[in-house]
Amino acid sequence: MSTTKSPTTVPVPRNGPAVAAGVPSLDEIYRLTAVPEERVVFRNVDWSFYEQLVDSIPESSNIHVDYDGKDLEVMAKGKRHERYNKLLGRFVDIVTEELEIPCNALGETTWKRVITSRGLEADQCYYFVPDKLAADAAASERGSDDIADYPNPDLAIEVDISPPKVDRAEIYAALRVAEVWRFDGRNLVIGRLTTENTYVAIEASQFLPVRAEEIRRWVVEEDSRDQSAWARRLRAEIRNKRGS
Repeated sequence: MSTTKSPTTVPVPRNGPAVAAGVPSLDEIYRLTAVPEERVVFRNVDWSFYEQLVDSIPESSNIHVDYDGKDLEVMAKGKRHERYNKLLGRFVDIVTEELEIPCNALGETTWKRVITSRGLEADQCYYFVPDKLAADAAASERGSDDIADYPNPDLAIEVDISPPKVDRAEIYAALRVAEVWRFDGRNLVIGRLTTENTYVAIEASQFLPVRAEEIRRWVVEEDSRDQSAWARRLRAEIRNKRGS
């Protein structure tokens, strides 16, 4: 297991045009994030800096960018991160399919919201609320690629093999995401958004009939070396519970 390193901090002045001029090139971002899961932080930057930087990174890249209104973090996702991300995504897909729960998966969408001066890329995110499913369908039918046409997700999944160095919980709270699953490679916590715009740990999801300990078991304890066999066992367990 790799050890967690302190983040590389890159100070950038918060001075309008000077900030724009200081946005690192894509090659520089790749150099700074050469070590997977090592987080690089740009302190005290503005929305223009974030928007220019995140828009310069190709969708096919494994670079993850978060902005909490003041500080910006970039990180290259490693193999463990992507493995857990895949398993958690498949877990939600299988549960919703087997139990016929209306849902739309949005994957690793980047949520840029200038109105809150916040933005981040989810590891996985979903719509469950009927009004949001309808709004998503309408925007998709129009062929819109403008994130402003899509509502914020109901559920997000965060895989944090190394600890975040920006306030990602606050970003999700600003986006009014009702539920966030956080997984650090060992433990999984389901957080529910409160009226005070903070997250409290809850035992079970409000969108799926699953408990945090159950999700963790399937991701950590169950043998997932053959993910097809893993998926078949999960489907069988759900069907057995539904039939009992």
